Amino acid sequence: MQLVTSPDDLPLLAAKDYEAPSLFEPANLLREARRQKNLSARPVPAVCMLDPDGDVVRHLAKSGRGTRHTGWACYHTDMWSVDLDGLEIGVVGMAVGGSFAVLVAEQLAASGCELLVSVTSAGQITPLGATPYFVLIDRALRDEGTSHHYLPQARWSRLDNGLAKRMDEAFDQLPEPVLSGPSWTTDAPYRETRTAIAAAEEEGIACVEMEAASLYAYAEARRADVVCLAHITNTMATEGDDFEKGLDNGVHDALAVVRAVAAALR
Repeated sequence: MQLVTSPDDLPLLAAKDYEAPSLFEPANLLREARRQKNLSARPVPAVCMLDPDGDVVRHLAKSGRGTRHTGWACYHTDMWSVDLDGLEIGVVGMAVGGSFAVLVAEQLAASGCELLVSVTSAGQITPLGATPYFVLIDRALRDEGTSHHYLPQARWSRLDNGLAKRMDEAFDQLPEPVLSGPSWTTDAPYRETRTAIAAAEEEGIACVEMEAASLYAYAEARRADVVCLAHITNTMATEGDDFEKGLDNGVHDALAVVRAVAAALR
């Protein structure tokens, strides 16, 4: 077994200055994107949602319930806006994985987003109930790369404690349960080995997903409001009837959770 003994053996941990500003800022990229695409500087909604699976954006487009946001200048994604009981939400789909999620999060913040809610599908590690249900991720194991560019080495990225307290009773009236627990964030979903899963089970980790540790590290470093939830829909396809989210692939339940978060924090 080869062990990492110094940062020189692992470039991910080398040449990091966590207090230094970046020379490449999202606002600069967005400025040039607007120029090239001839877009106005229209801000995005104050509350935005990351929809890594894309179920919500596909539903909004197909049903006509949402409208495409004409001021979103991201090169890689589109944004759809939807009214949830008088609150406009901007939804960006397909931002899968920590690096892509944080790229989009940085651009959203530079475009006017004040609260970002990520709702991703996740594999069950330690059962908290019968699937499907949501997990409000209170901390995420940093088994990925992006968080290490934002915060010094540590085992966990965490939901801001102040945000967590304000959501104590936010989900009581929702039809699908929302339970708090830790997650394991990985960059490599197809390397979820028995050894890795057993280690996660020993720590009582509820689920495995691909974005939360990165997003929480970004949030802490950038002082942004970010809430990550996991929709527990599968057991890594080791049993039958996996990946079932419910009516319209769980879109209505996911939007209800986002609306509840926004109501509690806005």
